[in-house]
Amino acid sequence: MKQTYVAEPQADEAAEAQEGARGERAERDPFLTAMGERVRMLRARRGMTRKALATETGLSERHLANLESGVGNASVLVLRQIAITLNCSLAEVTGDVTTSSAEWLLIRELLQGRDPAALHRARVALAEMFSQAPADPHRNERIALIGLRGAGKSTLGRMLAQERKVPFVELTRVIEQMAGCPPAEIHSLYGASAYRRYEQRALEAVIAEHPRAVIASPGGLVSEPATFNALLAHCFTVWLQAAPEDHMRRVVAQGDLRPMSGHAGNSEAMDDLKRILAGRAELYGRADMSFDTSERTLADAYLQLRDRLAARLGAELPVRVD
Repeated sequence: MKQTYVAEPQADEAAEAQEGARGERAERDPFLTAMGERVRMLRARRGMTRKALATETGLSERHLANLESGVGNASVLVLRQIAITLNCSLAEVTGDVTTSSAEWLLIRELLQGRDPAALHRARVALAEMFSQAPADPHRNERIALIGLRGAGKSTLGRMLAQERKVPFVELTRVIEQMAGCPPAEIHSLYGASAYRRYEQRALEAVIAEHPRAVIASPGGLVSEPATFNALLAHCFTVWLQAAPEDHMRRVVAQGDLRPMSGHAGNSEAMDDLKRILAGRAELYGRADMSFDTSERTLADAYLQLRDRLAARLGAELPVRVD
């Protein structure tokens, strides 16, 4: 038997009547209005009357009428039931850029269900097709280290920069100079969105100023697509990995548990760390190469990283002369 979601009809009818009356008097919310128009369009595209959709979903026609006119504030379960009945994604009902046109929908359909390798090929092909700027000739001369705190970005980055005789740039310090306060204060005073804007501006400034450099990037930079794409386009990126236990030990030694909660050794803090690593693994995996710093001495880690980089870049790194 088909499962439906029915929200207490009598109370719902009364609420809808009041809601509709208020909606006629007040300016309609743009989001609800746009969503109602999408539901009406999707219903029409599938040749369904409002009555037929109401029957299929188990909702009242009044509820659907209010929803389509932009005065109905439906629950997530109601929207999900509508999406199932109309054989579309919830995103098509609530709206995002991939539902804005038929071409977007067709492109999304082509990519649906593809494995990560196929999606990577598609992204690279699209990037090449629509790239408006020539490839950065200095890309392989900027080495950008990405990864969570405690992976060794600052320590190994300084050593690598010294041997290559290029500047070592910690993007966090550039952000701090631009904002005039530490990143934690940017977050608390202006919010995460403001911090991400500073992060993007800082990266743009570093790329413009340094044709050759070793750059240590903040761990969360990869979560902002525009900034991360810029990093990938202008820098040879290396994902420094480490086991969760090594990350935790190194971060504790630095006296900083952000963004992990709790105290050192607390299982909740370790769980948070593992979730962050798992959540960002696919993004970090877009780097040109990865290098695991776990179970290595600092000297061994550096020498192996240097040699791996030399092999990938097709030339030996400059040898330091003291």
